[in-house]
Amino acid sequence: MRRRHALVGLLVAPRAAWACGRLELGQILRGRFVQTRRLQGFARPLVTEGRFALAPGQGLIWRAEKPFAITTVMSAAGLVQETRGTETLRLPAARLPLLARLYDMLGGALGGDWHALERDFSVLRTGDAAAWQVVLTPRVTDSIAMPFQAITAHGGCFVDAVDLAKPGGDTDRLEFLDQTLAPGPLGAGEEAALAVLAR
Repeated sequence: MRRRHALVGLLVAPRAAWACGRLELGQILRGRFVQTRRLQGFARPLVTEGRFALAPGQGLIWRAEKPFAITTVMSAAGLVQETRGTETLRLPAARLPLLARLYDMLGGALGGDWHALERDFSVLRTGDAAAWQVVLTPRVTDSIAMPFQAITAHGGCFVDAVDLAKPGGDTDRLEFLDQTLAPGPLGAGEEAALAVLAR
């Protein structure tokens, strides 16, 4: 459950959008997220809150803070997850080719390059720089390879919210708050988190 939860968040992490242009090397995008999961058979949604930092060419740091503290770091090298300073999951990209493909997809999306997603998704864009919507429909219908029926992102300068529809009726909604885009460098804690992948 935790592994799928982390990958869902990473797949739809915020990306620079039309008004801001592409996220460039040397820039860092930071902010907060709230993820609301509605699962069939559960009366109440599962809500996760946390913070993220994205550094193009270096990696993505996804820190869930509530209800549990879980840090997930992803780069071209793979994915590492830690809970209370203890590594609980490590997936090297070399051992899992799908992970490497996922990172390539993220790199295109996070950099504002929607064309990079067209290999895996049908991309429908509407609106303008101030208020836009992007609907991603997977080209592959295999629920294991692609566990979403549709992904809809809304935003302006940045992605403000993402809605995910999954087979079976489960849904996720991610809201991104207090986003800032600034030149580097990474903070000491962020550098330490990304260094975990090199171990």
